[in-house]
Amino acid sequence: MSELTVDLQSVFKGPGVPEESLFRAWAQAAWLGQEPSEVTIRIVDIEEGQALNHQYRGKDKPTNVLSFPFEAPAGITVPLAGDLVICAPVVEGEALEQLKEPVTHWAHMVVHGMLHLQGYDHINDEDAEAMEALEIRLLAQFGFGNPYAEETVKDS
Repeated sequence: MSELTVDLQSVFKGPGVPEESLFRAWAQAAWLGQEPSEVTIRIVDIEEGQALNHQYRGKDKPTNVLSFPFEAPAGITVPLAGDLVICAPVVEGEALEQLKEPVTHWAHMVVHGMLHLQGYDHINDEDAEAMEALEIRLLAQFGFGNPYAEETVKDS
């Protein structure tokens, strides 16, 4: 595991967003790359979350986390993993709905998004199982339980 620089941009003004140090710790734990890299984590409101989800995924509703892996042009090497956009009101609402501690769900969204930046996905069952197992292991390092236990998993 190599060093990961985390740039946090919080444009959401409201309660419930964890301390910056937690975002850094969660993202670093989920960075499995062998080279140093950088990620931007942007915390947004409903409007920005919905606009981005509509623009990039064709879904006209906000979602919990969007991952934008950095794709360097041919011949260019820049140590950027990409960007994560996390919609604070959606994360807070899901935590309440799923009877989870909000900080646990925030950690899950960061870990989930970081794995997407590194090419993990959950499109088919086999890939989903591998990704979920890795998420469970990474979250356990922080004392968090299985985020998929006893809940209806929402499309993220």
